[in-house]
Amino acid sequence: MPADQDTATPRPQSLMLSFFGIHVLGRDVALSSGGVIDAFARVRVSEEAVRSTLTRMVNRGLLERHRRGRKTYFGLTGRAKAVLTDGQDRIWRTGAVNREWDGSWTVVGFSLPDAWRRERHDLRSRLAWGGFAPLQAGLWAAPGQVDVPGLVDGLGLEGHLRVFHGRTAAPTDAGDLLAAFDVPAIAQGYHGFLDRWSGSAPAVAAEDDLARQLLLHTDWLDLVRSDPHLPAEHLPTDWPAEAAERLFHTLAHRYQPGAEAIATEVLDRIELPPAGEPYVNTIDVGPGGEV
Repeated sequence: MPADQDTATPRPQSLMLSFFGIHVLGRDVALSSGGVIDAFARVRVSEEAVRSTLTRMVNRGLLERHRRGRKTYFGLTGRAKAVLTDGQDRIWRTGAVNREWDGSWTVVGFSLPDAWRRERHDLRSRLAWGGFAPLQAGLWAAPGQVDVPGLVDGLGLEGHLRVFHGRTAAPTDAGDLLAAFDVPAIAQGYHGFLDRWSGSAPAVAAEDDLARQLLLHTDWLDLVRSDPHLPAEHLPTDWPAEAAERLFHTLAHRYQPGAEAIATEVLDRIELPPAGEPYVNTIDVGPGGEV
């Protein structure tokens, strides 16, 4: 959520990923479309937008449909679980401030045919997600050791990549590589978060704790996903990430009890068997099926 859109609602898919991360990840359950529609109405997302987003996420392999009677339920796919687990790690384990940098960098070089515009876009998007920035054409770097095969899995471009781990050597130093990252923009993101959520009356409009929890988690996750986790020793001493993270944790714990109580009331869940076990009462509907 950009800092100049304090009261804007995030994209429905970002909200949906956060929502399923909070209420489904780690549980063998699926949620009914009706319950999701009810919850999203609290953050001013229309029923049409919810249904469209659910369908798109099924088509993208992030959600799977299950049918119980006349109701449709949605559960997480393995791919979605991996994405959401990574997000949870970034929120609760990795931390927003990188004080454990070992001085190493991961460098990725690539060369793709000129006609491969979509492939180039997809690769660059994955690299940016993984904390990389371009040093020059076809050469990207990120601090620390990054699992590049995991990052680009599914793109089918491994044969076009050259990956290295190492340290800078004279005349290049860490500052030269950090210049590839837009440090002021990253700081502005954290300042925007503090502006939106600080004080007794946060600027984010929400009617209850379920809505506040969803908007808070989505805002924070979008922010930390766009942060390349640069080493603290090379950042300004007044780096705002730590204060923003403290605020997020405070509010997340504040909203959780009320949000869980509302979720118990409005969400219609069914239990699913653990992965690999049959579930004869559930019918998996294809991408063209009814939501």
